[in-house]
Amino acid sequence: MAAFGLALLVLIGLGLALTGLPAFLVVLAAAVLGAVIAVAGGADPAVFAALPLRIGSLLDNDLFQAIPLYVLMGALLNRLPVTDALFSAILAAAPRSRAAPVIAGLGLGALLGPMNGSAGASVFALSRTLAPSLAASGVPEAERHALVALAGTLGVVVPPSLVLILLGDAMLSAHTIAVNTAGRADRIINTQDVFRGALVPAALFLFLACCVALWTSRGAAPAAPETIRPAPTGGQFAIAVTALSMLIALLGGVAAGYLHVVEAAACGAVALFLAALVCGRLAGGGLQRLLSETMAGAGALFALLIAATTLTLALRVLGSDRLIAAWLAGLPGSPAQVTLVVLLVIGLAAIVLDAFEIIFVVIPIVAPPLLMRSPDAVWAAVLILFCLQTSFLLPPFGYALMAAQSALGGRVAARAVWRALAPYLLAQALVAGLVFAFPQMVHWRDAAPAAAPRPAETGAREPFERLAPAAEPAPLNFNK
Repeated sequence: MAAFGLALLVLIGLGLALTGLPAFLVVLAAAVLGAVIAVAGGADPAVFAALPLRIGSLLDNDLFQAIPLYVLMGALLNRLPVTDALFSAILAAAPRSRAAPVIAGLGLGALLGPMNGSAGASVFALSRTLAPSLAASGVPEAERHALVALAGTLGVVVPPSLVLILLGDAMLSAHTIAVNTAGRADRIINTQDVFRGALVPAALFLFLACCVALWTSRGAAPAAPETIRPAPTGGQFAIAVTALSMLIALLGGVAAGYLHVVEAAACGAVALFLAALVCGRLAGGGLQRLLSETMAGAGALFALLIAATTLTLALRVLGSDRLIAAWLAGLPGSPAQVTLVVLLVIGLAAIVLDAFEIIFVVIPIVAPPLLMRSPDAVWAAVLILFCLQTSFLLPPFGYALMAAQSALGGRVAARAVWRALAPYLLAQALVAGLVFAFPQMVHWRDAAPAAAPRPAETGAREPFERLAPAAEPAPLNFNK
């Protein structure tokens, strides 16, 4: 029955790629099918009575309060003239060149990407807000497609995005299981560790991306006079300064560990909501549409979380997790080589799955056995982030790339978009290679004494072993 659990994962990928149904429905259907097969194969139906307790334990996590707040902030940012004001201000401050609009777009992606949630949501939001500004600045169509796709994935690696919050919690749970199973006495990581670990690699990639923009614009013809944007107005400048100050204060404070994630998200949501009220963006049914969009987005994420939790329970009853753990334990080679194998699996899954689906479905299955072989959980988490970002951009099936082409339309040749994106993919590969070769890049604060984790930062999930001990055999000994 363990192999049937792996077949369920393949069915999920096919279902998402071919049916167009919401992800939580496909995952939940696979979970129900797995549970039926498990019970038919002799599993005790009472094991699934632990499911409500496990879901309640997950939703009791303080970090999950940030999900609707992040969704609300993304919806408000799409209604406010923040993007255009920031773009105009950055463009006015930068030297006039062909690279200036591209660098401004990268900066917007880094600032607004963490607020929009998933890569798909960021791409569609930037296609409505950033793409017209790039077109007005004379950026060619192929480069616009590539830049929107790239900027939409920056929220995957730039802390403290919703992707990093959920991945940090998933890695915390996986690290807890790995440490308990292996009998080690390691310090369990928390979400803040993942934030800090991603800071230096993300900053390095942004720097290299700006260098790529400068290099690729060498010798380009200057923009035509009709495409040169006018200087920002006083109102745009005030909006840009206010928004930039707030975003840097909130995102920087959370990433550096000075603010709690939920508190910062609540402050940002309240500030943007008041700004939307003052600007009149919520009049005439705007508030109802805002709340409906927020409830739909947050509800889809929580539904996916519940469906993935049900699937994880079914896979554990089927024994698929132990089968994968045995495979990874039996792989020859060093922990680094095993990490490469897991990254390859995650990269293949990213062809059809979004970041949230991978975090909820794939990470709980592959991360615990990985961390038994490779105990550096922060290093593994940062590598997973860059693996996700790269997979979303790899042609021809990259998730963000296809989303950008769908949202922007046009008749631009796919090969031209790939050619414009290629230097940025090389920069990604370089940063990921440096992180892989030099794990110290993610441990730049390890010299300082480790502070006790705060409740809002940890939110450790209850290991499944505590919730359904009857379904869990004696742990495998991977140290033999």
